[in-house]
Amino acid sequence: MNDNTGDALTLDTASGVPIYRQIVDWVRVRVAGGGLEAGQQLPTVRQMAVDLHVNYNTVARAYQELERTGIVNTMQGKGTFVASQPVPVDEVVRATKLRHLVNEFLAKAAEFGFTPAEVLSETALRVPESGPRRER
Repeated sequence: MNDNTGDALTLDTASGVPIYRQIVDWVRVRVAGGGLEAGQQLPTVRQMAVDLHVNYNTVARAYQELERTGIVNTMQGKGTFVASQPVPVDEVVRATKLRHLVNEFLAKAAEFGFTPAEVLSETALRVPESGPRRER
């Protein structure tokens, strides 16, 4: 899928991030950055599935998530449109950055033979129950 900024959606099947999540993230970032404007129509679920060579249900799940979070509105028989409420850029950028950092971290840990369960267990030991620790 292309938008008016020329940033095509490319899927990374090796990233460990589910395809529907990559679609959601792409739309959120484009909306936040102005590449998709309020009222702009997205491709139909079927068309996006064909364009991306993915299952119809995968795109449908992404659109449902986008609608649930208020990023898009679906009008029966008319299509799916970017909602008029803007997505805060900071929120999208932070969430996307964190997702990328976690993916990189898990990939590096896997190179050394650690499972996600081992990483989670070790990480849990370092996170205080009452919230983030502040250095003094």
